[in-house]
Amino acid sequence: MPRRVEAQVVVIGGGPAGMAAALSSFENGARPVFLLERGKYLGGILNQCIHTGFGLHYFGEELTGPEYAEHFVEQLEKTQVEIFLDTTVLEITEDRIVRAVNPAGVWEFYAENVVLGMGCRERTRGMLRIPGHRPAGVFTAGLAQYLVNVEGYLPGKEIVILGSGDIGLIMARRLALEGACVKAVVEIKHSLSGLLRNYVQCLLDFDIPLLLSHTVTKILGRDRVEGVLISRVDDRGQIVSGSEQYVECDTVLLSVGLIPENDLSKKAGIPLCPFTGGPFVDEYFSCDKAGFFACGNVVAVFDLVDYVTMVSTMVGRAIRINPWERKPVRHMLVPASGVSHVIPQRIREGREGFLFIRSQHAFRDAVLSFSFEGREFQAVSVPLCYPSEMVKMNMWDISWPSEEGEIQVSIRGKRVHGIG
Repeated sequence: MPRRVEAQVVVIGGGPAGMAAALSSFENGARPVFLLERGKYLGGILNQCIHTGFGLHYFGEELTGPEYAEHFVEQLEKTQVEIFLDTTVLEITEDRIVRAVNPAGVWEFYAENVVLGMGCRERTRGMLRIPGHRPAGVFTAGLAQYLVNVEGYLPGKEIVILGSGDIGLIMARRLALEGACVKAVVEIKHSLSGLLRNYVQCLLDFDIPLLLSHTVTKILGRDRVEGVLISRVDDRGQIVSGSEQYVECDTVLLSVGLIPENDLSKKAGIPLCPFTGGPFVDEYFSCDKAGFFACGNVVAVFDLVDYVTMVSTMVGRAIRINPWERKPVRHMLVPASGVSHVIPQRIREGREGFLFIRSQHAFRDAVLSFSFEGREFQAVSVPLCYPSEMVKMNMWDISWPSEEGEIQVSIRGKRVHGIG
């Protein structure tokens, strides 16, 4: 028989989002609080991110991933938050029963509130449908990072990286430091996908070429990767005939995007946003289903872990006051021209928290525009924005309309091609 546990808060996922939400819930008076993590350690992806660059916004100092995680591990150890490691959640029901299993057996948590903090997963070669056989030597960038930084294995010696996302850029530098030859980072878009600072620190400083408007069109080799074909793409993303070039390599890393991990959310009947892949949330990061909250990359892929911590801490505070007893949703935020997605999508009061907006393209001299019933009611100047860097605004800086309804968020400006 499953062990039955009554809980005020059950947090699923012991990464940066889950740790911050559990800690904040406890500090704001919730009892008891349970934190469920399927791995053997807290910290999630932070544990394999041994590079610096974490914590500048939240802690005011530059930390590695493990150092950032350790801040929260130490604080959690001072609380009575009950941490279940090596625990896999099997199911969440619509009435907030969390079924999980670990070496001690099967558990059923009857939760007043469930916090979703499952993070995200990497897109794979199968999703890209790159032609070729299935040789050894094709890795996602995150897996390669785990192999190098945690297990101590070098995945290859001559490497091509597809996608200029941050993990790919960081791994280009990491592999170069380990003695591998990174032949190129290949990006299908006309502009960089990762942070500009990572381009400078990881590619420029190591003389690693970046090929924008290019993609890998075939992986060669039957038992082990022997090379790739790289082709140029036009403005519509179509392969330019005759532009094909062969690059010899033994390893291909894929850094081609992340997907919020919401299989459990779907089974719980939580409505998901088609633009982000994560749950719809309001400014308190409560979902469109009573008693459920979501934070971190399970909502949308954030650019900085510091922002993940900010929103997750807010979740802990919000649980103390049931948001369903707050004012009803006044505004629905919808991405319009130039905007990929906006978080949160629901606004109840608009006085607390932050708005995170991700652009579809790189823009210079941009204007972030808010429109209600076809009328622009606020415009904010943004000198330069990239899809890789979220535009963050204080909620209270926006003059929300008094009427209820849909608000469209758009960005206009000069398109940037190249690094900018």
